[in-house]
Amino acid sequence: MPRNSKATPQDATLTPSRAAEVAPADLLQPIIRRTQTQIEPMMQLIVFPLGREEYAIRIGQVKEITVTPEIARMPRTPPFLRGVANIRGELIAVIDLEERFQMTRAADVANAAADPRTYTLVVEAADYAIGLLVSAMPLATTVPVALLERAPDFLQTLPSIHDKYVEGFIRLPDSDRVIILLDLLRLLRPEEILQLPDPAAVSKPIGVARRK
Repeated sequence: MPRNSKATPQDATLTPSRAAEVAPADLLQPIIRRTQTQIEPMMQLIVFPLGREEYAIRIGQVKEITVTPEIARMPRTPPFLRGVANIRGELIAVIDLEERFQMTRAADVANAAADPRTYTLVVEAADYAIGLLVSAMPLATTVPVALLERAPDFLQTLPSIHDKYVEGFIRLPDSDRVIILLDLLRLLRPEEILQLPDPAAVSKPIGVARRK
């Protein structure tokens, strides 16, 4: 290069092909992995225990999470429908998911002593806002979409929760944990939604508010 010539910006550009020439492949792998991680599709979930398993719903389906308020029992309703509650001025039907799925409650005396409260996830389902009752504080997490696996074929043939309500399974890497992702759009059968109490039939100003 002549003495008075200057390097152009192109000369300093480190293209992938040039990087391969000047840097060993093993040094480039961490950079490649970080780039892949940055562009990998992710999904945000709310995770909570049901029975002895971990379940999740997509965070976009959750309106709010609150300590379960006082619940008004309703006559002639399904066993899993605990009743209705007034949550921030909105009248919400509260469903016990463990009862809904006929699960045996996990006996955890230590956790019960530390936090005897239950929590309600207010979610959007059909034309209603519905409260999902869980026994422990739900937690938010973010996982790669690639970790979501569809339910095994043999489970899809069974007349069970997996046949109707499970979107898929998430196996966390470097762990034995498996999170079951619920499909909220199919969480309630249409005939069960019709059984939700009518606020007009309640003497007190507590009921299920149909969303506008």
